[in-house]
Amino acid sequence: MRQLSAFIFGVVFALGLGLGGMTQPAKVIGFLDIAGTWDPTLAFVMGAAVAVAAILFPRILGRQAAWLGDRFVLPQKKDLDVPLLGGAAMFGVGWGLSGYCPGPAVVSLVTGAPPVLVFVAFMALGLSLARFIRID
Repeated sequence: MRQLSAFIFGVVFALGLGLGGMTQPAKVIGFLDIAGTWDPTLAFVMGAAVAVAAILFPRILGRQAAWLGDRFVLPQKKDLDVPLLGGAAMFGVGWGLSGYCPGPAVVSLVTGAPPVLVFVAFMALGLSLARFIRID
């Protein structure tokens, strides 16, 4: 049941990314180009996601346990440090240069487009390398 639920939630998430335009690099780059021809449509997608999370997150965490798990797994670390800020900077640079965020890039693999294949390959390489160069 957990695998089926994860698959269904993944499909719904992928459809939301596609319908919201998050899988279109040109739209993402247009959103990031605030000094040029700014495209604000993704602000509405992100705003809707934040609004839904703000409403549902406290309600969900008020439950004794997750529906499909024994407990909630939440981050314990709350401070800002060099690895967090460095990772966030690398994420932002990669997103700005390619127009792909990791989730939408994985969804875009179904297109077979060479740019997304290259992006996901290097993303996987970066994730693998991060295990060896972790700064804690």
